[in-house]
Amino acid sequence: MTTGAADGAVQATVAEVAVDDAQSSAARSERRRRPPSEARRGVVWRVLIAAVVSVIVIFPLYWMLVVAFSPRGEVFEPGLHLWPSTFTIENFAGIFANYPVATWFGNSLVIGAIVTVLTVAVNLLAGYAFARLPFRGRSLIFLLCLATMMIPVQAIMVAQFHLISGLGLFGTFWGVILPAGAAAFGIFLARQFFLSIPEELIEAALVDGAGRLRIFLQVVLPLSRPLIAVLTLLTFLGTWNDFAWPLIALKDNELFTLPIGMLYLKNQTTPDYNSIMALALISVIPMVVLFLLFQRYFVQGFSRAGIR
Repeated sequence: MTTGAADGAVQATVAEVAVDDAQSSAARSERRRRPPSEARRGVVWRVLIAAVVSVIVIFPLYWMLVVAFSPRGEVFEPGLHLWPSTFTIENFAGIFANYPVATWFGNSLVIGAIVTVLTVAVNLLAGYAFARLPFRGRSLIFLLCLATMMIPVQAIMVAQFHLISGLGLFGTFWGVILPAGAAAFGIFLARQFFLSIPEELIEAALVDGAGRLRIFLQVVLPLSRPLIAVLTLLTFLGTWNDFAWPLIALKDNELFTLPIGMLYLKNQTTPDYNSIMALALISVIPMVVLFLLFQRYFVQGFSRAGIR
């Protein structure tokens, strides 16, 4: 009797579960056949909000384009000019004829490229060491590295200036490049990414007799393209737009970068805002191109480097 009762209870439970599953399936099918109006309104609101935010974000870039291609002085005329009255490239021709814009562009490119290569290499090596190499004091050193992120850059500029002056690097490219040779955030990002790589891959390579450096070069780096793309984009973007430190470390007009060049244009006796906007547009183009090249890896790199 006890066994029969138990079997009956089990059969009743199974029947109830089957009924619940059938009802849930029917409800899902009903929702698929007839989408609720609330969901449609939610989609519409999300699209509208995205459109408004996109307009707010894009409008400054659009205004820069309008001013750069407008005749000189039109920006100060009464009224709102959302399109150039006369499309002209006079502003671009003027800055290239009167200022060493090509030299400034080349300086920014050289500094940005060297800093990016150096910083990405250091960040990858340090991040891999903190993630996969056991050594004494690893956690403490990593915490001290993260603590440097809380120190404002302005607080160390005086000490940094004395350092490069003592090394004889003041007024040279290396005075700008070497202080930016590593970034605590990049090391943190690299460490988090390397922690997401399965430990079994590294252990298998160790069993096969591969050394740590070979594992890093032949196993870890091929899997790290999203991370390298993120570090490259962030480092080059920050270096390209850096203003305060190059302004302090560089003294020769021929060594200026584009951000300092824009300040130089602005400080003229009669600043030409059309020419300043033209120079700003020139400085923005490499950033847009770089982002378009690396955008497919950008989100993937950040998502895989999430907090563990």
